[in-house]
Amino acid sequence: MSALAGSPSNRTIGLATLCVLTSIVAGGAVWHFALLRHDLTELAHQIPSWGGVSLVIFVAASISSTVGFAFSAIATVMVLHFVPDTVEAVQIMMIASITIQAFSVAGLWRTISWRACAPFLIGGIATMPAGIYVLLSLRPHAYAMAMGVALALYGAFMLFRRPPSIKRGGLLTDIGVGALGGLTGPVAAFPGAFVTIWCGMRGWDKVIQRSIYQPYILILQMVTLGGISLVGERSMLNSEAIAYALPGLAGAYLGLHVFQKLTDIQFQRTVNLALILSGIVLAMK
Repeated sequence: MSALAGSPSNRTIGLATLCVLTSIVAGGAVWHFALLRHDLTELAHQIPSWGGVSLVIFVAASISSTVGFAFSAIATVMVLHFVPDTVEAVQIMMIASITIQAFSVAGLWRTISWRACAPFLIGGIATMPAGIYVLLSLRPHAYAMAMGVALALYGAFMLFRRPPSIKRGGLLTDIGVGALGGLTGPVAAFPGAFVTIWCGMRGWDKVIQRSIYQPYILILQMVTLGGISLVGERSMLNSEAIAYALPGLAGAYLGLHVFQKLTDIQFQRTVNLALILSGIVLAMK
């Protein structure tokens, strides 16, 4: 955590601003060369889309990196406004989200306890194939709506209350909570909801919480992306989508510095606000 320590300063804000501008310019260059096969008229129509999506990703990354989750939930509506192709929008959000999570995990690396995280990962990876099956074979809209309403109500109820402190969990409970995330990851693009809530209920401080659910979310997203790519008809990776990872990194950099400023109580309230927002977005899908 030493790399992230220190109070905010003008220098930090200046570095964040420089990071934003550099990422957008660099990402625009990558995106531009990826689109050289298109004619100039098509390219001219695509340029506003790049700027709009980049701004959405930066804002969503800044917010989600403050709490450690909810990037896709925050970014979904606006990305779909600029990118009408649902599959392409999912590509952009998943690649940007994985990049953001990887950056955050790198920042928290020294505090991560893989032993504590392992039961959640075992449960999540075990149920992830079932989640992909539901996504590709059934209509998960009702499920996503019900989950969204539940998350929004829980977040609103807990917004100004201290979460219940559960001192005893157990290995099987951790595996079960992780298994719920394996189902919700593919279906609702939100693998970390139940693990995040559970970590808050355990009464852990903000660093311990994020050191468990942050790597959990990252690994589940990577496994889910690989699974969907194997069984789907379209590749989930392409050079155009990868370019959008750069504004995501800029937002993650800023969000981690904001995270450092929050007290444990402020962090928990911010998590509840993110749960409310995520729930509303899920319910509206």
